[in-house]
Amino acid sequence: MTPAPLAARLSIPGGPLFFPVTAFGPDGSVDLDTYRTHVRRGVEDGAAAVFACCGTGEFHALTPEEFQACVRAAVEAAEGRVPVVAGAGYGTALAVRYAALAEEAGADGLLAMPPYLVVAGQEGLLRHYRTLAASAALPVIVYQRDNAVFTPDTVVELARTDGIIGLKDGLGDLDLMQRTVSAVRTEAPGDFLYFNGLPTAEQTQLAYRALGVTLYSSAVFCFAPEIALAFYGALHNGDEDTAGRLLDGFYRPFVELRAQGPGYAVALVKAGVRLRGLDVGEVRPPLHEPAEDHLKQLAQLIERGHTLLDAEGTR
Repeated sequence: MTPAPLAARLSIPGGPLFFPVTAFGPDGSVDLDTYRTHVRRGVEDGAAAVFACCGTGEFHALTPEEFQACVRAAVEAAEGRVPVVAGAGYGTALAVRYAALAEEAGADGLLAMPPYLVVAGQEGLLRHYRTLAASAALPVIVYQRDNAVFTPDTVVELARTDGIIGLKDGLGDLDLMQRTVSAVRTEAPGDFLYFNGLPTAEQTQLAYRALGVTLYSSAVFCFAPEIALAFYGALHNGDEDTAGRLLDGFYRPFVELRAQGPGYAVALVKAGVRLRGLDVGEVRPPLHEPAEDHLKQLAQLIERGHTLLDAEGTR
């Protein structure tokens, strides 16, 4: 795919953006058959795109060989029905290598994760992402979070860079995002895309929509697609009452549960997929599994979410 078709496909989504977990077998190895099932179900449930081997997919824990095998499996499972975007990260040289592996596996684009460990200045960050974009035949979405936080001027330069089509925000600084959107709109007008990439993005999506950011990742879609789709539909249709009830009755308690353990933004989601009947295995170290009591609370939350849908008549 060229950058323009991917950007066009992402700019008018028909559902949440799906970030599948990576399935591991009992021995800890990648379980590609289960992974394909997980991805295929997500596409059939209404995902607008598959973001394979990114944060929720434990990109950090995969070898390059495992990464490529999973991206290829996601492409196979998606069958061209929706685009598949793959993670790419670490230092510049490795990010370039992961981009090549993703292209060979058939991915449609890249989500550029923050560089490994180092805290770099704006000039160095810009050089890093420009080098990645220049090396890759695939369009790039840059992920802002942790040690990769950009000034509005830097995002303007990213937007002017061939091959970079968007910014995913995992920082949550709405003042910075408003200034960034304004700067790009003024200095580099075009079809640059923005994504709400905060954990459990539904919790903040009403605020992001006010900035014009309508695209968002949905970890909840991994294990409760009915709830994620109902919330997405409520936003799309301007149904503030339904959105509010889901926020109050499901999403806020889920965010509070997620805050009970480090790494729960991944581990709790993976546990949710298992609770729904698909054995995707445990998270790899250094992440750890949720406490037993937290698993019980998660099961109760999923049940509560479905009860809310039944009351709304949306399931």
